[in-house]
Amino acid sequence: MNRGIRTEIYSRLRGKIPRPETELEYINPFELLIAVILSAQATDISVNKATALLYPAANTPQGILDLGMQRLKDYIRTIGLYNTKAENIIKTCRLLIDNFGGEVPRTREELESLPGVGRKTANVILNTAFGEPTIAVDTHIFRVSNRTGLAKGKTPLEVEKRLTRLTPDEFKLDAHHWLILHGRYTCKARKPKCPGCVIHDLCEYRQKTPAEAA
Repeated sequence: MNRGIRTEIYSRLRGKIPRPETELEYINPFELLIAVILSAQATDISVNKATALLYPAANTPQGILDLGMQRLKDYIRTIGLYNTKAENIIKTCRLLIDNFGGEVPRTREELESLPGVGRKTANVILNTAFGEPTIAVDTHIFRVSNRTGLAKGKTPLEVEKRLTRLTPDEFKLDAHHWLILHGRYTCKARKPKCPGCVIHDLCEYRQKTPAEAA
């Protein structure tokens, strides 16, 4: 796939959603950080339901620590792996206070030093909270990138590096959101909605349904 086709793909995705945003609900970088930690192997909908109850009670590192482990678990027990996530959140809040003045750090290295924060989560925070042109690769973006031919790779890191290198600069800030939303609602895992896809004619997916199909 050449640069011209990639540019056209992003242009069409931008035309469909001019200002893409995360579907996680938050009002500050700390709330986003906690939401992203909770979102691992969970849906944004389930996370939003939990944080809608949690954040009015505690939405700062100290506030979470004041809740304590058990009360935190009570708020997030509807989310998968909540025990491990609660432990990571408590540890992260302690580190934020001890090492970063209670603020969410703005570098990848510092973010990845926090329990429960890997490369993908760090990329989400850097991009969504701080406006850095990073591209986080989750299962949706990994699938879309390989299916379409936009950036093929055998691992999320390979796909991330190719997307970062091959995505034209004007699209990098929003590429993560366009691709995840495209994967979530159009280029689905089991039944991709090929006929109504805005990049149908540019996609390299061999099993795509014809555009004229019902």
